[in-house]
This record gives sequence, C-alpha cells and structure tokens, in this order.
Amino acid sequence: MTAFVVRRLILLPLVAFGVTLLIFGLLQMLSPQMRAALYVTDPRQLRAVDSIIRMHGLDKPFHSQYVGWLGRVVRGDLGWSETAKMPVAKAIATFFPATLELTIFAVVPIIVVGIWLGTLSAVHRDRLVDHFSRFFAISGTSMPTFVWGLLLLMVFYGAWQIFPPGRLSLEPNMYVLSQQFRPYTRLMTVDALLNGQLWIFVDALRHLALPVLTLSLVSCATLVRVTRSSMLETLRQDYVRTARAKGLDSGVVVNKHARKNAMIPVVTLSALLFVGLLNGVAITETVYGYPGIGLWGVNAAIQLDAAAVAGFALFNALLLVMGNLTADILYALIDPRIRLR
Repeated sequence: MTAFVVRRLILLPLVAFGVTLLIFGLLQMLSPQMRAALYVTDPRQLRAVDSIIRMHGLDKPFHSQYVGWLGRVVRGDLGWSETAKMPVAKAIATFFPATLELTIFAVVPIIVVGIWLGTLSAVHRDRLVDHFSRFFAISGTSMPTFVWGLLLLMVFYGAWQIFPPGRLSLEPNMYVLSQQFRPYTRLMTVDALLNGQLWIFVDALRHLALPVLTLSLVSCATLVRVTRSSMLETLRQDYVRTARAKGLDSGVVVNKHARKNAMIPVVTLSALLFVGLLNGVAITETVYGYPGIGLWGVNAAIQLDAAAVAGFALFNALLLVMGNLTADILYALIDPRIRLR
C-alpha cells in the first residue's frame, strides 16, 4: 500500500507542472496590461502598469515569463484581486471557509442518502421504492441547479419566510463584525458555538438550509443512479448467487458481500463530488448570494479580474489533484487488486 501511495505522490509534481503550464498558457491570450495584475500586491501599483510590464518582462518570451510567474506562485504571491480589493491569496483564504462549511453540511446527506437509496433501489428492483428512486434521480439530474435554487427560494423564503438567502441576517452579521466576536475558524456555525452565541448558530443554519438542500437534490440524484447501477451489476455476480444458495441472510449478502465491491465507482464519484463542492458551487452560491469562493470566482470572471481567475483556477486544480489522489487511495483500500497494477 505504501509503494502505491508513493507512486501516486511522485506523479503529483508532474501533474502540477502541467496544470500551471496550461493556466499560464491561457493567460498569454490576455494583453500585457491585463496580465500586469498578476504581479501587483498593492492597488497603488496599478497606476504604473507600464513599469510593471518592463520590470517583470511581460513582453519577453513565454519561457522567461513562466519561470518568473511560477516562482511567485510558489511563494504564495498570486497578484492583486480588483474584485475582492485584496491580494488573491488573502481572498482565497477569506472566501474558502464559507464554501468549506457549505460543503461539509451538504456532503453528508449526499453520500448517506445516495448510497442508502441506491442500494435499496437495486435490492428491490422494479418495486415501489425502485420507481421512487428512479423518479427522484431523473428529476434531480434533469432540472438545472439554478431552477431548483429559484424554486426553493420562492417557496421557503418568498412565500414562507423561513430560510433566507445570504450567510447571516443583519443583526447577527453586525455582531459578528464587532470586536465581541472572535473568528476562530471562519466557519460561522463553529465560531458561533465557540463564542457561545447559539442565536448566531441557529441563524447560520437557517441560511445554510436552502443551499444544502439544492446541492443535495442535484448531487444525491447522481449518486443514487451510480450506486443503483453498480449494485445491480454486483448482485448478478456468481459469488453473490453462491452466497444466497448457501442460505446466508439477505442483509449479510447485500451489506457484506455485494455492497463493498459495488462501492468502487461510488467512491470515485463521491470524491469528485466532494472536490467539486469545495471548488466552489458557483451557481448555487450565486443564486443564494452566499459569499463563498464560487461567487467570488463568478464575479472575478464577469469583471475580467485576470489575477483572481488565475488564482481561482490554480486553487481549484490543486484541490482536484488532491481529491484524485484521495480517490486513488480509497480505491486501493477497497479493491487490493488496484495496488498491484
């Protein structure tokens, strides 16, 4: 197992090199004036764009610029985000905790309900629960995310005034911005509990409810379909029929013998779903005005904030690489044959 993990870790620098090369190559399509934002650490420097171009050689050959840019990236200097009015690295650190909190609350129901309902649907094929799960999966994946978001917002906020958009209501938000509140983790629910402010914790949960429900409906439906298909394939295998012929209890056959082998594609999909949520669920955060990294990325793209978009892309690529590594390790844990390839 250790050799397998080491082999995967050795490949990481090559993947990272390819990603940075691709992102920097795309940045070359922009003018030197727009790329100058990548080398700014203070907004006052934007008045001297020509000197920045000369200083960093933005009119020099590709390889020369790439080496200089990569050196700054390695040091954590990603430039200045005009959208966030702060350095890109600081903007990522500011917006990411909100997305991380949303992901943590969303991923648990997605995985638990997705695997449970997919398994139940496969075991009871063509029965009522199977028809329900297929209806749920098709309706969940066929409707665009923003439609689900707007529908839920219209019902639960517009009509019933239960779950508002945003991250906090006005009064809790003013308290959070005051000196009395200490942001230990920048996860609002956790910080509210650490500060002993239960009313802020409840308010944060109310604002998380609709984004979590929207993400759960869409992502859970996908996981249900994959789990059902994988379980149906596994239940047809000879060893499962043999286990049943020996008179083993149905629950033991499904939970101990079939489900473990059916989880291989589910684990891969779950890891990618988790990384996808961490990368910033741009549409959901935009619909609910939730101040996460996805909403910041959308605003940066709209305003042609090149430094922010490049930093956002690099951060997402890093998460995706780490997510794939985690999926590979989980894959090898579930199926030992993978380690020998």
